[in-house]
Amino acid sequence: MKTYLSGAFALALATVSSAWSSVAMAETQTITFLFTDDDQAYVERMEALSKEFETAHPDIKVNFVSSGYDAVAKQLPVQLAIGEGPDVAKITDWQLAPYYLDMRPLMKDPDGFAKLHGDSLNTLRFPGINDPNSINGYVASQTFNLPFVNKTLFEQANEPLPQPTATLKEIVEASARVAKATGAQIPFTMDRSGHRFSGAAFSYGSNYVKDGKFSFPDDAAKRYITDLYNWTKDGSFPKEMWGAAGGTQYKNMGDEFVNGNVVTYLAGNWMVNPFQKKIGDGFEWTAISAPCGDAGCYAMPGGTAIVGFKRTKYPQAVASFIEFLGSEKVQREIAENYVILTGADIKDPQYKLDSKNAKEAMAVFLAARDSAPQAARDLERLKGSGAIYQLIVQRMSQLIVGELSLEDTFKAMSADVDKINVTLAANK
Repeated sequence: MKTYLSGAFALALATVSSAWSSVAMAETQTITFLFTDDDQAYVERMEALSKEFETAHPDIKVNFVSSGYDAVAKQLPVQLAIGEGPDVAKITDWQLAPYYLDMRPLMKDPDGFAKLHGDSLNTLRFPGINDPNSINGYVASQTFNLPFVNKTLFEQANEPLPQPTATLKEIVEASARVAKATGAQIPFTMDRSGHRFSGAAFSYGSNYVKDGKFSFPDDAAKRYITDLYNWTKDGSFPKEMWGAAGGTQYKNMGDEFVNGNVVTYLAGNWMVNPFQKKIGDGFEWTAISAPCGDAGCYAMPGGTAIVGFKRTKYPQAVASFIEFLGSEKVQREIAENYVILTGADIKDPQYKLDSKNAKEAMAVFLAARDSAPQAARDLERLKGSGAIYQLIVQRMSQLIVGELSLEDTFKAMSADVDKINVTLAANK
């Protein structure tokens, strides 16, 4: 027998059903997690961890999005400025501090979280912007830029590895001799990155800041740029490495090293784990100490963080997710399995270094932690530093491919810096 409902009852039932449906929908909180890394295995594990969190929190869905570094660096600040973007993201730009969510009031154990991560949380807190006791996320990795060398090529060329006191000039010249003797295509290279460029600049004696304003290039930076330019002309630093991409675009040169085409590659400790997996028994490799210069032997410091943003609709869900990712258990796993120097104070991490090469390289990076100049650490936190890195890439590329002369490059860089200073002063 069919049952017919009165129009009023049917409407009421539909309304109730709609209300229950809305409640059910409201119970599922979807947050977007934007993540980027050069180690694909690490990316895949972070996605799996997001799924594990979902399983333990049926009312929360994590929309995991993986993107290239360059896209994140350029697009995320713009998105956040107009109130859009992800709820959680891995970042390298400390200038995003105004957009951070303070999760301390929302966490189950904020004091335990703060104790685990210690002083590294201060990296995320900017005076006058973030509360001195705020928990905005956590430092996911501490990085240092050092040269990787293909030991097999050095041995084949009967060339000794550069000593810890070697200057950048000595390292590049040794790499050029090795390339000539072995037929390797690329003697020396570095990522197409203003950050990667800057470590040796500090070793030469450069300082990007003077009297509270950006000042670049100073005389030391000009000497460094001139050396790099001359190395592109004699083939020691092939111009195709930076000239192959346009504008300020980031380009990683790691695959060239993996393929045995590079003698010496300036990168950082985040490449140790990918190298041990991709190179395998292909050749012997390690890292060497930071290139020396007139001012010292400096490793450029850097880092990444995973933070929550206050534009989120679900701050409690974001805080729970961050508390999970930043827990001692997860941080230990990440540190040990992916050979990462975390901001969390993980006691006696057992890095899974499967090869002698990786062990040797990691030991060099660990020894380099105290070799970063304070001026470089300060630069990382200065508003406008990202713009400085971008102009370096753009103008160096124009110099290397022949669009600008040395003098024109110096003038263009100085003019760019003047514009940055004017913009910063106007926005104070």
